[in-house]
Amino acid sequence: MKEAHILLVEDNEGDVFLTLDAFDECKIKTKISVVRNGGEALDFLFRREGYENADRPDLILLDINIPIYNGHEVLKAIKEDLYLKKIPVIMLTTSSNQRDINLAYEHHANSYIIKPIELDDFLKAILQIEEFWLQLSRLSD
Repeated sequence: MKEAHILLVEDNEGDVFLTLDAFDECKIKTKISVVRNGGEALDFLFRREGYENADRPDLILLDINIPIYNGHEVLKAIKEDLYLKKIPVIMLTTSSNQRDINLAYEHHANSYIIKPIELDDFLKAILQIEEFWLQLSRLSD
């Protein structure tokens, strides 16, 4: 199996560290690219502004509360693009607001996960993401 490429869109350094640490424990070899705001995410995905040679990710982990463009705006742009829309997008956020959940699914998020507060629970959530999306599910080329 080829190395899975994940794009993590997250502005909180602690959450970036925890996510990278959790994926280090996964069974599947992963390459994780990290961008810290919606503008960087769109530049990365549309291969512009210094990201011209960026590899397309197999999976996107997207926070909602990020600078420049929020996660909903980034998700909408992804799902409106002919080439990007097939990439699964998991909203990984602290927001439990029902409006955020509804809007994410209206824009075709593949999953909505509220970040657990406890460290062990957060690590378990990342391992479950890995198990479902990188082991059980078949991703598009």
